Amino acid sequence: MRRLSRLATALLGVAAVTLAAACDSGAPSIDITDSGPPVDTNASFPAGSTMQRLHDAGKITIGTKFDQPLFGLKNPVTGRPEGFDAEMGKLIAARLGIPADHIDWVETVSANREPFVQQGRVDAVIATYTINDQRKEIINFAGPYYIAGQSLMVRSGNPAKIASPDDVAGKNVCAVEGSASSSNMRKRVPGAHVVLFDSYSKCAEALKNGQVAAMTTDNTILGGLRSLDEGAFELVPGTFTEEPYGIGIAKERTDFARFVDDTLRAAFADGAWSAAWDRTAGRILGPAPAHPDLDRY
Repeated sequence: MRRLSRLATALLGVAAVTLAAACDSGAPSIDITDSGPPVDTNASFPAGSTMQRLHDAGKITIGTKFDQPLFGLKNPVTGRPEGFDAEMGKLIAARLGIPADHIDWVETVSANREPFVQQGRVDAVIATYTINDQRKEIINFAGPYYIAGQSLMVRSGNPAKIASPDDVAGKNVCAVEGSASSSNMRKRVPGAHVVLFDSYSKCAEALKNGQVAAMTTDNTILGGLRSLDEGAFELVPGTFTEEPYGIGIAKERTDFARFVDDTLRAAFADGAWSAAWDRTAGRILGPAPAHPDLDRY
C-alpha cells in the first residue's frame, strides 16, 4: 500500500485513507476550511432573478471534478471536493447568502460539462473549464478566474526523450475525453496518437504503466497529479497554449453570469481570490499570480 503524500493527506482530511495514485512525495499540505468564506446575511436581489431564486432556495448546485488535486479532489469523509475550483464555488455561494455546506456538489468530468449546464443539472460548472469560441456558442461563461497553459507530463527519467510537443509525433499521448487539450494536441501535432480516457487519474495511470509516452493537459492539472507521485512523473518545461478558466452558466442565465463576474471582481479586489489560491493550488504551484482581466462573455 502506498503512503499518502502530505498533500494528499491534507486534501483528503484523513491519514488512514489510501489514494490509489499517491505516494510519500513530501509535498506541503493544503489548509482548507470547509466552512467557506463569510456568508452575506444581508444579500438581496431583484425579484425573478436567478440570484433571487437561488437565495430563496438556500442552496446552489455546482458541477466540478472530483479527481483533480489542487482544484477539485473529493474528500472521502465529507464527500465534498476540495481545491481552488471548490473555493471559487464557495465564494459565489457566500455572496448569494448560501453557506458552503448548502452547496450540492455534482461530479462533472470534461465530457459532460456543457450537457450538465444545458440540461439544468447544475447552476454552474467550475471545473478547470477553458473558455473557447465553440463552447461560448452553447453556454455562457463568467471569468476568466485563472489563466493556465497546456503542457506535457512524462514518466520519470523521460524514457521517450520528449522535450517539446513536436517530440510526441508518432507516439501515444493521453488526454481526457471532451477536453480542449485533446483537440489542441491533434492540431499542434497531427502525427500524435491521442489516447482518450474519461478522467485525469486514469490518464496518469496509463502514463505510469507505460501505456502512453506522455500525458497532456493544463500545467496546473499536471502539477497537481505529479504532486501525488513525484517519483513517477516529470513535467516537460513550458506551455504551448493559453487556457482561460471560466465558470460555465446556462445561456439564458445572463443575469447570473454577470453576478458571478461581479463576485470575482470583488474577490480580486479584497484579496479573497489570492488567499484561496495560496491555501490550495499555490502550495504546489507557487504564490498567486496577478489576477486575469474579466470579460463579459
